[in-house]
Amino acid sequence: MAAPNPTTQSGPSAELAPIVLAGATGDLGFRIAQELRKRGATVRALVRPGSTKPQVASLREQGVGVVEVDFNDAPALTQACAGAACVVSALSGLREVIVTAQAQLLDAAVAAGVPRFIPSDYSIDFTKLPEGSNRNLDLRREFGRRLDQAPIAATSILNGMFMDLLTGQAPVILFKIKRVLYWGSADQPLDFTTIANTAAFTAAAALDPTTPRYLRVAGEVATMRGLQAAASAATGQRFRRLRVGGLWLLKLLIKVTRRLVPAPQEVFPPWQGMQYLHNMFTGLPKLAPLDNARYPDIRWTTVQEVLVANLATAQHAR
Repeated sequence: MAAPNPTTQSGPSAELAPIVLAGATGDLGFRIAQELRKRGATVRALVRPGSTKPQVASLREQGVGVVEVDFNDAPALTQACAGAACVVSALSGLREVIVTAQAQLLDAAVAAGVPRFIPSDYSIDFTKLPEGSNRNLDLRREFGRRLDQAPIAATSILNGMFMDLLTGQAPVILFKIKRVLYWGSADQPLDFTTIANTAAFTAAAALDPTTPRYLRVAGEVATMRGLQAAASAATGQRFRRLRVGGLWLLKLLIKVTRRLVPAPQEVFPPWQGMQYLHNMFTGLPKLAPLDNARYPDIRWTTVQEVLVANLATAQHAR
């Protein structure tokens, strides 16, 4: 049987009830709001009282209902969730956000009788990783246990690594020296998805009342050899691979970096990004099976396309 297309469903909740979105002023959340509007959904964005972020005005201009609410005010948060078909979280942070604030949002959704909840997971498959292997993912696992005990249908969307980070926060493709940096095996398949594709898929899933507990997507599954080929094709220059060492060495570097620059209040300090790469290079959190075909209208962006776009932006900025 073909997967349902939420844009053509005739169910009352799918088309009439609003989608409540938390974290709509962040990059991913803002894009989710836009994608929901493109699909004709009514969107209710929850923002902090008095928020002056420019995204708030932009959301209103796009027809998104903006509700200022304090997550510590349970009755007000419950009222903000009332009548929704699904509550979507795109919140980003550490324990006070991923565990505490999401728990407040979950309790409000349950109290309001909302049938579905999408947590802020958007990552590699942390369910396959051992406890203690990644601080940020451990927080998602902790909230997931609470979510599984709640009387509400839940769907986590797992998308690997944001492909956009390959030219920024995750220095794997090094343009200046024309190298692709890695540890371990050059043949380990890795999952990458753009923020835009993740947002589009999340919007479709929010409008789809038949989603399972987990949905897994990857815009491209690539090895380090594949990234090398993509970088060479995108730039027209020959890139080489640079193997720094085995995974044991990366693990040691993570420990040293965390000790020297702990940055405990930062969501993504350098050692956290290294930890994420280590997880991926082990192959343990590889996404399978993939649900890319569930919503056929989504066109998946490749690594090469992201690199080409990044180069064009860089050249334009000069």
